[in-house]
Amino acid sequence: MTGAVKLAPSILSADFARLGEQVREAEAAGAGYIHIDVMDGRFVPVISLGTPIVEAIRRVTELPLDIHLMIEQPERHVGAFMDAGGDVINVHAEATRHLHRIAREVRGRGKLAGACINPGTPVSVLESLLPELDQVIVMSVNPGWSGQKFIEGALPKVRRLREMIDEAGLATEIEVDGGVTAENAPVCAAAGASVLVAASAVFNDHASVAENMSRLKEALAAGAK
Repeated sequence: MTGAVKLAPSILSADFARLGEQVREAEAAGAGYIHIDVMDGRFVPVISLGTPIVEAIRRVTELPLDIHLMIEQPERHVGAFMDAGGDVINVHAEATRHLHRIAREVRGRGKLAGACINPGTPVSVLESLLPELDQVIVMSVNPGWSGQKFIEGALPKVRRLREMIDEAGLATEIEVDGGVTAENAPVCAAAGASVLVAASAVFNDHASVAENMSRLKEALAAGAK
């Protein structure tokens, strides 16, 4: 892996009464993306954010919007999330039979195509698709809730993906999503991750967004030495 690891604060843990303000705080603190979790109550038990939130966030930041579609039949909705302002459209391998078609559609619109795999899904399901992808999300929790404990079994999957991507000479990003903290962020980076999603580690009542972002960045810098 080359280059600095990007942080993608997930608004799932943000204070929605101050959402625009907190997104701006994350941008000012050096976020690489804003991560937006979309859940339909079917693929995961929870119902969360839709296109109106994406449109609202698009108006307050210039950062790329990293859309994580935890929904059934995502092929029905990717166009709407691109129209709303999404820049990276991530679809679960477990949620559709048509990953290749979706990736082609997303890239055809000038957006970045991503695929996600749950903790129980092997990286081999994406091997033939990697040339069509700009990003792979390795879930390090079972999707659905913020604040879950990091699953260590995600790390071998990140290492294997890094090998596959490097051997193929691709520039595909590897994003780790779930339970990321200042304590495990350096380990994720060392395994080969290039983007880290952080929800409750960035948006919480213990410290400001800027302070939490600084803690994550300091941990990554120390781990890289």
